[in-house]
Amino acid sequence: MVNFEFATATRIIFGNGKISSVADHAARMGKRAVILTGKNSKRAQPLVNQITKKGLAIVIVQIPAEPTTDMALAAVQTARQSGCNLVIAIGGGSVVDTGKVIAALLTNQGDLFDYLEVIGNAQPLANPSAPYIAIPTTAGTGAEVTRNAVLNSIEHRVKVSMRSPRMLPRMAVIDPELTHLMPPSITAGTGLDALTQLLEVFVSPAANPITDGICREGLQRAAQSLQTAYHSGHDPRAREDMCIASLFSGIALANAKVGAVHACAAPLGSMYAAPHGMLCGRLLPFVMRTNISALQSRQPDSQALKRYSELGVLLTGRPDAAAQDGLQWIEDCCTDLQVPGLASFGVIPADIAEIAGKALQASSMQGNPVPLAENEVAAILSEAL
Repeated sequence: MVNFEFATATRIIFGNGKISSVADHAARMGKRAVILTGKNSKRAQPLVNQITKKGLAIVIVQIPAEPTTDMALAAVQTARQSGCNLVIAIGGGSVVDTGKVIAALLTNQGDLFDYLEVIGNAQPLANPSAPYIAIPTTAGTGAEVTRNAVLNSIEHRVKVSMRSPRMLPRMAVIDPELTHLMPPSITAGTGLDALTQLLEVFVSPAANPITDGICREGLQRAAQSLQTAYHSGHDPRAREDMCIASLFSGIALANAKVGAVHACAAPLGSMYAAPHGMLCGRLLPFVMRTNISALQSRQPDSQALKRYSELGVLLTGRPDAAAQDGLQWIEDCCTDLQVPGLASFGVIPADIAEIAGKALQASSMQGNPVPLAENEVAAILSEAL
């Protein structure tokens, strides 16, 4: 028997030029908005101008890097002191995630650490979040449709989540034209993040019929357009495909589970200054090879092994492709996108045992299609150096 739940943002608006509609929607949601931007706030200026013309008061907060607990606390304090009742984020996954935290804490009492997992009290949110419009400018995390926000705790050297169905944005606006200016390195990293999320959910034991369909469509679009977007950033079809792949990866992630790639990427991202998407891209082929081998030897009749064979078809476009063909496609893609080894981020062999131990404790490991032993995880990390 099939049992599952499914939830996503209240409203999703997709298409070129759709950012021009945001001001009208914002005017119906609140009177005083906190607008979150990335390091380059100038990119948000046209949106700011539109919103102020509608008579809304605004306060702008920059999130210049992957969000830390301190950044989030400061942003929440600014929004509260300014009396904001609407949150708008325009930027990458870091900006969009921080927006979810602010929207949640504007309507819920207490401190950030009351709600954080692992290093906090993990309390459930009592009230729905404030109205929140999420506008991604990258195509990778799908954070505009996920129900959690990832924050880095510098003090604890760990990435943690604030998580609740009540954190889903009121509106997600995905405008592919906003991604045309992404440089190749960011296109590669964010695109590999989306690809990894789609792939890991597709083979996860927590997958369901809705995520299956979403992942199949997203994987095909990513396979046909990721490298094109990397080499030809202004190709409209490729950028549109990658925005859809990213959106679908976020929907899938929010309703199923990822696996060992993300379990390893979490401690790596908190211990080293490394882009999450590039970590995923580097780890993905080694995790795939290990999972396929483990399934063949321990669970040869498993559904997951059949899924890996289907991945070969989805990624290569060849109806006769097998699991090894999908693995080869991933390896070739990562080579083309110039994904660096873990050593380039400062990882050394002496760190492997600590990282493997943390990876095994990560919640994402529960979504891996086959349980992995510590020596298998350590081998993956060693090969990825």
